[in-house]
Amino acid sequence: MDLAQPLVLASASPRRRAILSVVGLPFNTIDVDIDETPLANELPEVLAERLARRKAVAGLRLYPDAVVIGADTVVAVDGEALGKPRGPIEASEMLCRLRGRAHRVITAVAVARMEDRRESGIAEWSGRDETLVWMRRYSDQEITAYIATGDPFDKAGSYAIQHAAFHPVERIQGCFLAVVGLSLPLVQRLLREAGVAWPGIQAEVLENLCPGCPDYQKTKPGVVITTPG
Repeated sequence: MDLAQPLVLASASPRRRAILSVVGLPFNTIDVDIDETPLANELPEVLAERLARRKAVAGLRLYPDAVVIGADTVVAVDGEALGKPRGPIEASEMLCRLRGRAHRVITAVAVARMEDRRESGIAEWSGRDETLVWMRRYSDQEITAYIATGDPFDKAGSYAIQHAAFHPVERIQGCFLAVVGLSLPLVQRLLREAGVAWPGIQAEVLENLCPGCPDYQKTKPGVVITTPG
């Protein structure tokens, strides 16, 4: 695809913007307003992918000449999707529920662009990445202090894995960046399927963003190539 066709990230998240910026592709960001209410009996992984697709399509309707990326992250525990807390009480309840146990973080990504061959005129590609996360046994006092920072309120499950002071996560199995909000291997695959050339990422840049990331292979010249699939 000719990079004269703009790339747009349909997300106001500074975390997703920071992750995508390391790729080296120029892009713009927009905030889209969609209804994120789960459907009746909707599985967390289905919810995440549906919302990612809706965000991408909503962004495409605003920028029909662009290739648009949408993403959504869902924290799933006991088969239930935890969204963003509506206030301090709900944030505390979520953090208490997650404490000292494992849960799943599902990040879905969708790419959309206009295509005349499609009946709807819109071509879409989507997928999801899942990471198993074990939380440490943080104290009630730590929960209160973390909520006082205001950090939990725009995050699914009420926490940020990368928060240096709270550091709620004990260990993970899977992609760290998917927990932050955007899986680069998944973005790479979907953009390639949509015809967008992937320039590669410098090894030292990725190392700063995601130290020791197992999803990447580092080549001799220092260019990172993501693993296929």
